[in-house]
Amino acid sequence: MKHYLERITIDAGTRFGRPCIRGTRISVYDVLGWFASGMTAQDILNDFPELTADGIQAALSYAADRERKILTAS
Repeated sequence: MKHYLERITIDAGTRFGRPCIRGTRISVYDVLGWFASGMTAQDILNDFPELTADGIQAALSYAADRERKILTAS
């Protein structure tokens, strides 16, 4: 079983069905955007105390797994 499956939820009634970190309304997309903007994991944890390091890792694992499934040009 993949690590993120316990921590990432997808609910049509929450954030328009985007994958979110369990127990929050913070989406995987949000976490990726914060990293892309230059925030560190510690910055994110300081700004969003409802998050945990495991939640951030789960978001990254989910995104990496999705990336592996994207079709590429041959």
